[in-house]
Amino acid sequence: MNQNEAQETKKEKYVISISLGSSKRDARGFLLLGDAHIILERRGTDGDMRKAEELLRYYDGKADAIGLGGTDLYLVAGDRRYIFAESAKLLQQVKNTPVLDGSGLKNTLERMAIRYLSDNGFIDFSDKKVLLVCAVDRFGMAEALVQKKSDVMFGDMIYGLGMNIPIYSLNALNRWASVLVPVITKLPVKWMYPTGEKQDEHVVRHPEYFLKSDIIAGDFLLIKRFMPSRLDGKIIITNTVTHEDRERLKAAGIKMLITTTPCLQGRSFGTNVLEAAIVAAYGKSRALRPDEYEECITKYDIVPSIEYLQ
Repeated sequence: MNQNEAQETKKEKYVISISLGSSKRDARGFLLLGDAHIILERRGTDGDMRKAEELLRYYDGKADAIGLGGTDLYLVAGDRRYIFAESAKLLQQVKNTPVLDGSGLKNTLERMAIRYLSDNGFIDFSDKKVLLVCAVDRFGMAEALVQKKSDVMFGDMIYGLGMNIPIYSLNALNRWASVLVPVITKLPVKWMYPTGEKQDEHVVRHPEYFLKSDIIAGDFLLIKRFMPSRLDGKIIITNTVTHEDRERLKAAGIKMLITTTPCLQGRSFGTNVLEAAIVAAYGKSRALRPDEYEECITKYDIVPSIEYLQ
C-alpha cells in the first residue's frame, strides 16, 4: 500500500473548539489518532456568549465532536461536581454532537503526565516547591503533585478570587471549595476566569508566590496574566501555548516548558480540543469514562511535550 492509499484508509474527523476566549488565538491543525485523521479548529468569540451559542447551534451535527473552551462546565468540590449555570446554557444549544470541556481528560491525562515526568526522570517532584495557580478545575494534577511529595501551594483564592489566602493542603482546598464552589458556579464565568480581551491583560498579582516556586503549573491564561516579568530558571507545566507565548516565556527566563497536550503545528491546543479529538476518534457520542480515556492515552501514546527554552 502506498502513502496515498494509506491516507485514504484513514477516517477523517472534524473537531471544533468554540471558546469564550480571544479570537486572536484562533488556529487550525490536524492530529492522527490511530486510523483517524482529525482536523482541529478553534474559534474564539471574545467573550460574546450570544456568538458562542450561535456557533454551537451551527456546528451541532456538522462536527464529530465540539470542544468548549475559555470556560469550564464543571468545578469539583470534594466528591461533588457543580455545573456553571452559564455554561449549562451553552450546552443546551447542542442536541446531536458531544460537547467536551476538557475536564474528563484533565482528570486522567494530567495525572498521567505528572507520573510520566517523574518516572522517566525529567523532574524529581519530591524536592520541588510548586505553585498550582488553580486546582478546582485541575484536581487530578493537584492530587498527583501531592502524591509525588511536592511542596504544593494552591492559588485558587489568590488568582481565582483575588484574595491573598494561600492554600497548602488538599483538605484545606476541599474545605474552601465546598463553601465557595456552589456559589461561584451560579455567577458569570468571567467573574472567576478571564474571557475575551481580558485574556490579553497582564496584571502582576502576588509575584512572591511565583518567585519562591520551582514549578508553576496550571491554566496558562492565569499564569500569563499574573506572572512577573522575570522567572529565571523556573519550570512551567501547562497547555494552550502559542508560538508567541513560548517566546515570551523564553524572554522571561523560563528554563523548561512542559505542555500536557501535544504540540501541533507550533502550538498546544487546550484539553477541551484534545478531549473532543479523542471522543471523535473513539467513535462515541458521549464523554468517555476515566478508564476509556486512560486506554486512549496509552493506545495513542499521548505524552507531555517538553522544551528546554534556555
